[in-house]
Amino acid sequence: MSILNRKAKFQYHFLEYYIAGIQLLGTEMKSIRQHKVSLSESFCQMTNGELYSINMYISEYKFGTNCNHSSRRQRKLLLKKKELKKINKKLKNKGLTIIPVELFINNKGYAKLKIVLAKGKKIYDKRESLRKRDSIREIERSKTIPPT
Repeated sequence: MSILNRKAKFQYHFLEYYIAGIQLLGTEMKSIRQHKVSLSESFCQMTNGELYSINMYISEYKFGTNCNHSSRRQRKLLLKKKELKKINKKLKNKGLTIIPVELFINNKGYAKLKIVLAKGKKIYDKRESLRKRDSIREIERSKTIPPT
């Protein structure tokens, strides 16, 4: 079970991957298990040496009471200190950002977030990736259709 950010691969060049834990409330975990999550508009930000996921949508739990969570709150990401320092150092370079790519539940039942250190694509890069994708589709179609 995993929730993907499909827009990210089209909009960014991926440089480095990290897997981070997330600080969640109980009702958030129940919503994640029901696949009521969206990563499409989310990003990560360093604040006081800690990494936070911002604008990640986890819908409110249907059966939650007054203890229910807000759907777009900031969630702290759990990484080792070395990794945080490394990410912070690299973020000082112009044009780099951290994007959440995949949310999944590991074997132990913990929610993990796969984040990527990424650089934004230019418009011509996006056009090129579209052309590549179309050409690959054409090649696959020509292989499956027998010649007449």
